[in-house]
Amino acid sequence: MDMRLFEYALEIYKTKSFTKAASHLHIAQPSLSKQIAKLEQELGVYLFDRKPGSIEPTPDGLCFVKQAEKILQMRDDLRREILERKEGIRGELKIGSTAITGGHVLPPLFRIYNEQFPNVCIQLIEESTERLIDLTARGLVDISILSLPIEDSRLNTKTMLTEPLYLVLPKEPKQWMPEKLKRIMSSTKLIKQNAFPIEDFANCPFILLKQGYGFRRTVLELCARGRFEPQIAYETSSIETAQSLVGNGLGLTVVPEMVIHRSSYQSSLTYIKLDSNPTRTLVFTYNKKRYLSMNAKALIEIYEKQS
Repeated sequence: MDMRLFEYALEIYKTKSFTKAASHLHIAQPSLSKQIAKLEQELGVYLFDRKPGSIEPTPDGLCFVKQAEKILQMRDDLRREILERKEGIRGELKIGSTAITGGHVLPPLFRIYNEQFPNVCIQLIEESTERLIDLTARGLVDISILSLPIEDSRLNTKTMLTEPLYLVLPKEPKQWMPEKLKRIMSSTKLIKQNAFPIEDFANCPFILLKQGYGFRRTVLELCARGRFEPQIAYETSSIETAQSLVGNGLGLTVVPEMVIHRSSYQSSLTYIKLDSNPTRTLVFTYNKKRYLSMNAKALIEIYEKQS
């Protein structure tokens, strides 16, 4: 069976259109239709229901395209591995990360990587945790940097680091703050000496990352351990925006330690410890059944040497 037929069927499945698929594949639409018809005749089943304005896979067609995708991935993995054995580390590296992590972890890592492997083109893909898990599991990203837990059985993880989490408050006391905290905030020394239970802030407005971001789940689980559900005042996809909102007195948030050291909002914020000593763990994440490229392995090795 011609490997091109797998590509044809998969493209039709993705676009739900013979016309669009033909355009993406750079072939004539009648020719594509003829090839698929021949494939269906060979298999003895229909792969697609051809309805006006929509093309949907039949149950047999869905089975076919899922297996075709695996076969094409295996072909691409084999091609890449053989090429790397011949030419070494070069080509492209697709790395995924959320903005909260990528902006702090990756720049110094990329600088060293570029110095050592100038022939590799790095493509940074910044998405939500949920989206990155899907892209990595499907092999569309070589490796992602995400926080635990990772519950997708298609993925492997390799631990990078574990760091503490801090509660972020405005510099000046606000009406919504607990009275105990307002008193302590009058002394910088007392703030640094005290660690607070998260449940003290159960009635405060929280600023969280949006649905789909792993760090949102981390904060929600932290609150759950304090036996309350946070009152969400604002949601954002940026930890920098969250801190800016806090700096303007609109609520509180939680951040990992790496954010504190490089925050541009430090002058308007107070970072305090929590008595439960919460942490998050970052991991390299990759598809356990696909070839992990030499490019990706080199990135992991550079990080481990710098740690």
